[in-house]
Amino acid sequence: MAEPRLPALHTSHLHSLPLLARGKVRDNYAVGQDRILMVATDRISAFDVIMDDPIPGKGVLLTQMALFWFERLQGICPNHLTGQAPESVVQPDEVEQVRGRSMLVRRLQPVPIEAVVRGYLAGSGWKEYQATQSVCGVPLPAGLSNAARLPEPIYTPAAKAAVGEHDENITYERTVHMVGPALAAQIRDLSIALYRAAAAFALGRGLIIADTKFEFGLAPDGSLVLMDEVLTPDSSRYWPVEGYEAALAAGQNPPSFDKQFLRDWLEQAQVDGKPWNKTPPAPRLPTEVIAKTAEKYREALQRLVG
Repeated sequence: MAEPRLPALHTSHLHSLPLLARGKVRDNYAVGQDRILMVATDRISAFDVIMDDPIPGKGVLLTQMALFWFERLQGICPNHLTGQAPESVVQPDEVEQVRGRSMLVRRLQPVPIEAVVRGYLAGSGWKEYQATQSVCGVPLPAGLSNAARLPEPIYTPAAKAAVGEHDENITYERTVHMVGPALAAQIRDLSIALYRAAAAFALGRGLIIADTKFEFGLAPDGSLVLMDEVLTPDSSRYWPVEGYEAALAAGQNPPSFDKQFLRDWLEQAQVDGKPWNKTPPAPRLPTEVIAKTAEKYREALQRLVG
């Protein structure tokens, strides 16, 4: 697949459509009353802070990967894609802002739950396991190490937070309280089914999906629909198969195709001679960090789609 060569887009500015919201990465515009144009910019966030420096081509890569997974998983759960061209709803002078990096989707009622599925012990899950031998209230066997594969994938939901705030890990029981037992169970079961199917496919391409998060919305008829992005490096932890066993044996984080390279750099970055405190403003990103991060995203897509 050819590398995206579009110029970096930090923020979109479409004059022909009303802006609904700007997220960490996506700018959403209203298209009538029943559709949304989602523009994946080249913004990147870490520790819930949006960097000032974009990653050129990132929005195109995210969109291509999301579209790949939406098509592959549509037999498990319907998704929000309309099948219509994003370029068809903007003015000619706006086409370059949306080409290759946008999805024209159905407008749904979002379910306020981040549906997180973990197949491996990593990140905040590993930290919590060390303290409690559980993750989000799900008990796990003793003796697991960092990056260990779990006996079965576990569902560990989070409550969605506003931009700049941290999502809050919650128990499954709380999701029942939020949306009712039937919908909570449907979201849990669909999320695990989606993860299992994606993880099995990715493994065949030399990629481990350690964990991921899904978002769902309700259609006017009450049916549950997969929405937002799906299984991109922004919402998932991708590890290459090679190097995994060595990292596991050493108790280290495996190399990854997500934002971990950026996070690792930020952990040692300084602002005004002091370690960055993970609040805005973020440090400016060196050219090599931007290039390496873009390379990680590109390689994940190339491995996945061949």
